[in-house]
Amino acid sequence: MGYRRGFKSEANATAREIRAELGLKDLDKLDPWTLAAHLLVPVESLSDYARDAPQAVHHFTEVDPGAFSACTVFDGAHRKIVHNDAHLPGRQASNVTHELGHALLHHPPTPALDDRGCRQWNQNIEDEAQWLAGALLLTEDAALSIVRQGASVPAAAQHFGISEQMITYRLNVTGARTRVARARGLRVVL
Repeated sequence: MGYRRGFKSEANATAREIRAELGLKDLDKLDPWTLAAHLLVPVESLSDYARDAPQAVHHFTEVDPGAFSACTVFDGAHRKIVHNDAHLPGRQASNVTHELGHALLHHPPTPALDDRGCRQWNQNIEDEAQWLAGALLLTEDAALSIVRQGASVPAAAQHFGISEQMITYRLNVTGARTRVARARGLRVVL
């Protein structure tokens, strides 16, 4: 997808502002639950609904946990996030931060399903929320620092409390490896 002109810069600036509001520096771990509380967005676990919807919770936590990550539920202007607590902690961090990205970007609520019961999906807003979530969880400067220090992806994931997939995604989309190699005068082989 092509982001609108200036989106990435705006999202990165938003991430820096939010981190500053939370008293975090670029190399600090961002706790999504702290951010949610700061934004006054309640976060609930899917397992909290086991009594009300046991079959659905069982399906999404045990049978097919990959089918549901998180969603934002609206009640008028109020929102809350429901996330799949069966996912690994690093993935939960990404899931919750992605939903908070929608809130920070003021994405409007949309129906989850169409009139045929099929999932509705707006790739543009999903990509925007993903970019902002990544920038919040692992800033561009943090990605560059990981490469400069030669930190492993697992070690970086542990430090930042996010998944290895998110570390790899951020290293790729920021061009951190290439930028550090060029700054060191190394030839970049792709």
